[in-house]
Amino acid sequence: MARIESIIPSVSWVKNYKKSQFKGDLAAGLTVGVMLIPQGMAYSMIAGLPPVYGLYAALVPILIYALLGTSRQLSVGPVAMDSLFVAATVSVMAIPGSPHYIELAIALALMMGAAQLLFGLIRLGFLVNFLSKPVIVGFTSAAALVILFNQFGNLLGINLIQTNQLHILLADFYEKISSVHFFTLIFAIAGISFIMILKRIQKKIPAGLVLVFLGTLITYFFHLDQSGIQIVKEVPAGFPEAAVPNFSWLEFKALLPSAIALALIAFMEAYTVSKTIEEKKGVQEVDANKELIALGSANVVGSFFSAFPVTGGFSRTAVNNEAGAKTPLAGLIAAVVILLALLFLTDLFYYLPKVSLAVLILVAVIGLIDLKSPRHWWRTDTLEFLMYAVTLLATLFIGIQQGIFIGVILSLIVLVYKVSNPHMAIVGKIPGTDLYRNVERFSNVELDPEVLIVRFDAGLFYANADYFKDKLFEFEKTKHGKLKAIIVDSSGINSIDSTSIYMIRKLLLHYKRKKVKLLFSGLIGPVRDKFNQNRIYTDLGEEFFFVNIAEAERYLKGEPLEFGGDVSRQSNFKLRERR
Repeated sequence: MARIESIIPSVSWVKNYKKSQFKGDLAAGLTVGVMLIPQGMAYSMIAGLPPVYGLYAALVPILIYALLGTSRQLSVGPVAMDSLFVAATVSVMAIPGSPHYIELAIALALMMGAAQLLFGLIRLGFLVNFLSKPVIVGFTSAAALVILFNQFGNLLGINLIQTNQLHILLADFYEKISSVHFFTLIFAIAGISFIMILKRIQKKIPAGLVLVFLGTLITYFFHLDQSGIQIVKEVPAGFPEAAVPNFSWLEFKALLPSAIALALIAFMEAYTVSKTIEEKKGVQEVDANKELIALGSANVVGSFFSAFPVTGGFSRTAVNNEAGAKTPLAGLIAAVVILLALLFLTDLFYYLPKVSLAVLILVAVIGLIDLKSPRHWWRTDTLEFLMYAVTLLATLFIGIQQGIFIGVILSLIVLVYKVSNPHMAIVGKIPGTDLYRNVERFSNVELDPEVLIVRFDAGLFYANADYFKDKLFEFEKTKHGKLKAIIVDSSGINSIDSTSIYMIRKLLLHYKRKKVKLLFSGLIGPVRDKFNQNRIYTDLGEEFFFVNIAEAERYLKGEPLEFGGDVSRQSNFKLRERR
């Protein structure tokens, strides 16, 4: 049974399901299902697809995720940012809304899902850690702005070019601003005001659904479609037919880079929101690799039923949690609501004004724009603010795919820079104590003119070995030729590799010729093992290794040692004997 549960996580919650959980699941499922109807249709428009495909994407993937997902509250379906990514990718290969475009969007879901499945099976869930928060915030905020400006056409009743480059959008908007449709503009302002007021009065009311319902009634009874208000018109009824996504080998190669990028972005979104909810509840259930498999399966199976790429939504998951969802049964109930809408309610969507869906998109994406974090980085960390700004601008003015690619490269560059240039400081003794602190942060420390004490706060490996050596030579100059000994506080060195061992051997020879003693203090077990295996103890002499800086200084002054010899190495041998 344990083996089955590890493969199909739903077995666990089904087996332990309690009647007391059903009320919360039912309320959450109905709420999210009702929310998904207008939201899915709106996000389908962002993706350049007919609105009904948003309902298809909100149906089968939910069922698959409920079986395989490890988060009990995550709401899977179409989301704004990924929908824009779909449009940015497929629009260069086909005309939005055309049959070929629809085929490619569904094929993208299949390829994206297959990539996620593969990543999950070979346990690459850790890849999400390579996207730093500044990059995520920069990309998300930029994508939200691009989505927002792409909806200006529907909000203002003008035919704007659909692109993911902000400067082109703004230029086109400037040329056509005189053609704004008055009734559409009034409808948009009224819709935004209505949602804001309703949310302020009662957050639990599904404002989006109410807006869609009222907008459809008003358009129908007052014949606003005849006055220029654009409507959804025909929405096919019924469950989508099963079919294998159709695409050529050339199209596969063209879509593959975007599919891989979207696989990681979608996983990042879902995993981030899942962990956020998990932390609030104080539980540890979400497994990164199983989430990749669940999301990948949802996209792969969904693609056989006309679904475009999906993932976990920020706003829907928050609503799902707040409405009382206890298990993935809430998602299954939401899927039933979508199915009923497809079977019996599609005729009601004929007079649904597109401006109402644009209003829903506007309200949703504004919440994705984070202004607080950049202000914080501006005050506290210039490098992180720079990462945010570059990712934001690249996404806005170059493109969605290029923006996330540049962001990932930036994250890796910064990571490499930080591990290659870790913190290393000269330390001195606080008078009257055995405490040693950074001389740049503490002004009252004692410094011996003939002894250099340094602290290295990272693992030593090939990427920072030369940095360690160069920094040591730089610090050596502060002694103005009087240097007699160097004490390396090694308590922060948690690992060491062969390149660094070779570097230390060169340092030993260098300082031996200069008649400068090189001492080490505070070595931890794994590093002591490496020193012992590589005969550093033998070559240097056991008396040059100490349990702390104070002991090393007592040795240099000829004072008796409190611990009586090389305690660090002795304890290491004792541990070895016990093993």
